[in-house]
Amino acid sequence: MMIADDLLLMIPGPTNLPPEVQEALGRPAFYHRGSDFAALIAACNDGLKKVFQTENDVLILTSSGSGAVEAAIVNVLSPGDRVLVVEGGKFGERMGEIAASFGADVDKFVVEAGRAADPAEVRSRLSGHKALLFVQNETSTGVRQDADLLAAAGRDAGALVIADTVSSMGGMSIPCDAWGLDVVASGSQKAFMLPPGLAFAMMGARAWEANATAKMPRSYFDLKAAKKSLEKGQTPFTPNVSMIRALGVALDLMLGEGLDNVWRRHHALANACRAWVKASGLDLLADEPHCSDVVTAVRSPEGTSSKDLVSRVRDNHRILISGGQGDLAGKIFRIGHMGCCQLDGLLRTLEATSLELQGLGFATDLAVGLDAARAAYKAGL
Repeated sequence: MMIADDLLLMIPGPTNLPPEVQEALGRPAFYHRGSDFAALIAACNDGLKKVFQTENDVLILTSSGSGAVEAAIVNVLSPGDRVLVVEGGKFGERMGEIAASFGADVDKFVVEAGRAADPAEVRSRLSGHKALLFVQNETSTGVRQDADLLAAAGRDAGALVIADTVSSMGGMSIPCDAWGLDVVASGSQKAFMLPPGLAFAMMGARAWEANATAKMPRSYFDLKAAKKSLEKGQTPFTPNVSMIRALGVALDLMLGEGLDNVWRRHHALANACRAWVKASGLDLLADEPHCSDVVTAVRSPEGTSSKDLVSRVRDNHRILISGGQGDLAGKIFRIGHMGCCQLDGLLRTLEATSLELQGLGFATDLAVGLDAARAAYKAGL
């Protein structure tokens, strides 16, 4: 089967790969029980702790990001535990579904698509809950939650705080320890500049305390076993050694750029994309104070379908943007700007999208939109 490899990926993951990461992925495999692997995983663990801004354990799993979300849930909860799940999009729904599938008593705090949860309202709903679960950055809607305020509400109520940061860790500053996050899940294919295949789970002190009595079933995703193996420089099961070597390279790139600079670049790209949206006469889905720094969700102009737009941008410009999911299918389009994304790639995407919007009958001024994007990017650095 032929797969197009010339597409510029401007979707909410997987993202484009730096040349250094591609080179690392193409090197020969190596033994996962030897000293070389032990040194590599130790270095990766140190780098991940810097990105997560934590002194706690960060464990590496060979799985998708959803595997880390499952691990975050089953390692600290028991069947029958009452949990409150913030549900503002597809991945908030998935967190609740995972918890329910393992026997949790799930209460849903449903938020309108494009809106963030009000921390005060969440606080008022927390009573007798074992845990608060939320997606810090919902790629299906382009919304960033006030994770620090949600975490404070959870901890004040005596609830464990479990956060999905699959799309945002590495692209935004998420100080896990300072915010009091107990369990944090993330994945490789977004801001970490890697393909899908690795997941990361941070476990804080309160999480390990809960782990001692947690009874949800787990085997492959047993984080206690992962921690025990990490202390020996190993993993409980055969890891994806090529991906872990590439993770080491990606972390070196991120730390070499400087994490503050990485986060600033992502924020500037998001500012540029939002400025283009407004200058082009389009509307954001997310309320602007809670817009994501790694993906922008835009309402489709009246009379157009984002499905048509995505196809035209792909076929005519070899650039892939995303449409909406679920109830938002056809109603929004999403532009990812994460990982190794730079201004030139974003401008190329915005130009192509403007041209195809014009082709669909939406009147927009290409030059005005691109000038606004450039100015906003410069101001955001």
